[in-house]
Amino acid sequence: MSALTLSSSSAATLRADAVVVGVAKGPDGPVVAPGGEPLDQAFGGSLAGVLETLGASGGEGEVTKLPAPDGVKADLVLAVGLGDAPEGDGPYDPEALRRAAGAAARALAGRKKAGFALPAGDEASLAAVCEGALLGAYSFTEYRGKEDKNAKGSKSAGKGKGGDGDRNAPLAEVTVLGAKARDKAHKAAAERAEVLAAEVNRARDLVNTPSNDLFPKSFAAAVQSAAKEHGLTVEVLDEKALAKGGYGGILGVGQGSANPPRLVRLSYTHSKAKKTLALVGKGITYDSGGISLKPAGHNETMKCDMSGAAAVFAAVVAAARLGLRVNVTGWLALAENMPSGTATRPGDVLTMYSGKTVEVLNTDAEGRLVLADALTRACEEKPDAVVDVATLTGAMMLALGNRTFGVMANDDAFRTAVHDSATEAGEPSWPMPLPGHLRKGMDSPIADIANMGERMGGGLVAGLFLKEFVAEGTTWAHLDIAGPAFNESGPFGYTPKGGTGCAVRTLVRLAERAAAGDVV
Repeated sequence: MSALTLSSSSAATLRADAVVVGVAKGPDGPVVAPGGEPLDQAFGGSLAGVLETLGASGGEGEVTKLPAPDGVKADLVLAVGLGDAPEGDGPYDPEALRRAAGAAARALAGRKKAGFALPAGDEASLAAVCEGALLGAYSFTEYRGKEDKNAKGSKSAGKGKGGDGDRNAPLAEVTVLGAKARDKAHKAAAERAEVLAAEVNRARDLVNTPSNDLFPKSFAAAVQSAAKEHGLTVEVLDEKALAKGGYGGILGVGQGSANPPRLVRLSYTHSKAKKTLALVGKGITYDSGGISLKPAGHNETMKCDMSGAAAVFAAVVAAARLGLRVNVTGWLALAENMPSGTATRPGDVLTMYSGKTVEVLNTDAEGRLVLADALTRACEEKPDAVVDVATLTGAMMLALGNRTFGVMANDDAFRTAVHDSATEAGEPSWPMPLPGHLRKGMDSPIADIANMGERMGGGLVAGLFLKEFVAEGTTWAHLDIAGPAFNESGPFGYTPKGGTGCAVRTLVRLAERAAAGDVV
């Protein structure tokens, strides 16, 4: 990950390859945002006019590169759009700052150092700029060959200021200007941003790793390694332990694969914690659909079906690294859903860990089966609240699109708290209902419940199925992140193409609020 430093240096005097300035949409054209005054002076007070001549408007995510004028020690000035300027002297929206910093960092890939002269006078703005820059600088190059890593662009690395270097490599160092490096609050905000970005990027790396390298056993090994590094407690149930324990849902989904399933328990505890959160993640390391095979064109990105487990894993580690005064336990339900002679068939009945029986009408509705076992097990420890995270249904994507996840819950106040936590973290979400009348569609003539119900409202039906496996009296929320977990289009803001690390920041924010006594 890119290095992060804070500096009180002027945007004009910082020695760097590039310096970033914010530009907003004003009533009469683009305006230079606070922090960019030294650069505006270097342009003779006409920076906004020069940008307008070049077609810049200050629109969100807009990037314009300019050669630096005399008096500026960096070679390049990069102007990034912030969207509409706030009224009067009001602060800029943190998410607008986060996205602008991310867009700028992406545009500066291959550079060694850049100064970010964006509005960062208060802690919230500083944190947003730090987060956005570090998240935007993300690059997944693990599987690129040597030829690509030494391709055109890398030859200029180290040959004077401004060389692009390896264009696959992220911006090496982010320096946020206008901050006070010795101020405790500013330092804490930057350190939190570093932890959040590192753990979001951990989740992104896992989601981007192909399924031939990331399968239940190797995923569990990655958790064990992180647990050792950060002093966490970890327990891994292999296929034998799962069979002995009666985890029929996880075993049923994984029995068609040569890579057997796992259930991983990862826990962080704090001696002064008063609340406990249980986080449950769907970890289907590859989803072919099983016997109910997915049609052509729907298999290529199914390595991302473990995004929920990745988010839970990263969030528990983040809570530990931040030292939050809350106990957080992560449950990762890991399986590979494959068709074979041993695979679960449509029409089979599984006996779940809870003792309930489920008629499997569609083996491609497998995520709810592994989550059901993990939810039941998580509830046995009587946490104050349980949150599950899953790339669960295509129906949620139809309802909310590719950038917003749905939030369902058995408690309206808790659903609101989760939605608010997502908003504070900068992750778009939307509260969704759990209509009771849809439950009847999952009635089975031979089992306690079927894993499919009415087609219309399929995302809500999946939530109702999961609710059946939450212990009575347990506060619970369900996050369906099917849309925003994996970005198949081009990058935007601080969001890369591929794995996004969706829900990590929401879960961390929720844990922070639980530590403060604001929720559950």
